[in-house]
Amino acid sequence: MATLGGMDSIALVVEVVVVLLTLSGIAYGLIALWGARDFEHAARASAAGREGGGFAPGISILKPVKGVDPRMYAGLVSHCVQEYTGAYELLFGVNSLEDAAVAEIARLRVEWPNISIRLVECPARLGANGKMSNLAQMLPHASFEHVVVNDSDIRVSRHYLQRVMAPFADTAVGLVTVPYVGRAEKTLWSKLEALGISTDFMVGVLTARKLEGGIRFGLGSTLATTRTALATIGGFEALVDQLADDYEMGARLSAAGYRVELVHEVVETTVPAYTLHGFCEHQLRWARGTRDSRRAGYVGLGVTYVLPWALAALVASGFSLWAISMFSVALLVRVSVALTVGVGILRDGQVLRDMWLLPLRDCFGLFFWAWSYAGNTIVWRGERFRLKSGRLERV
Repeated sequence: MATLGGMDSIALVVEVVVVLLTLSGIAYGLIALWGARDFEHAARASAAGREGGGFAPGISILKPVKGVDPRMYAGLVSHCVQEYTGAYELLFGVNSLEDAAVAEIARLRVEWPNISIRLVECPARLGANGKMSNLAQMLPHASFEHVVVNDSDIRVSRHYLQRVMAPFADTAVGLVTVPYVGRAEKTLWSKLEALGISTDFMVGVLTARKLEGGIRFGLGSTLATTRTALATIGGFEALVDQLADDYEMGARLSAAGYRVELVHEVVETTVPAYTLHGFCEHQLRWARGTRDSRRAGYVGLGVTYVLPWALAALVASGFSLWAISMFSVALLVRVSVALTVGVGILRDGQVLRDMWLLPLRDCFGLFFWAWSYAGNTIVWRGERFRLKSGRLERV
């Protein structure tokens, strides 16, 4: 009898814990909706006050490239058709002139002779982060004070440069970054990652912006800054061993007294046709990078995956009526957040197509959150590294 009583006590504790976690997840969803609404209102006010203001400084767009991605060329072309009144140039950085991307850049130069397009060879490996290593070698070749960094597969609208540059009319701004969506391939794992970007990751960004009174980090989709601001944090060289280089750049510029702006200009990146193994490697790298960047906030990330907790509460209660009601509320809030951010703000039609995968996506999210605490190793472009306070060390 004592054993049965002990089992009942454990079951009650489990039930109480998962109920509290579910309620916390529901509360997070409501705060996320508040954050999304605040961002939308701020974006409208900013667009009304800034667009057409005539601020159009010269821009050097820095793109480190390695190999050729399926949608890469379309993304490059999107940078050549900008409706921007100022001057701009495209600088591409490669480790070797034998890289397959060199031919694509040559093709771009032929098709867009009116755009200043240059290729910079970056043979030195200055640190574990190859992207930052290339950027450090590219920056001395840039012609302008304002620089924009984004990946080779990023696809942008015709108004991209105009909108990204507008905040720099205020000299207090040191970094401008933008939201993004992932264009999924046909595999399940690719769809799950794209769904996570629009309904999980970007939700977290907007929530952090609301709770912290602005953002103090960058997103790799776009890192627009100035050479003057970069110099105050030691340039790209200071980031050559950082995994979350985009986060660190924003955090360091914010600490140096600059303001970071999140502009409502959504860009698109390509999500590879992952296998399960590739998906797990990438998600774990992402999770451990976030863990090391925002240690305190990352602890609470587990409660944001409300559907697994609501399902656990449903099972723990023996599918009681109150638990069914709570699960229904959790599902309603989660879907509302996904639609508000994924469809309403990001205009990502894939969210509607793949909404049925949302419970599975949340289960994977919770799994990778827990797994991220089980070690410090990651795999990046086929190389294995150990993370030490966000810094990469080769294993």
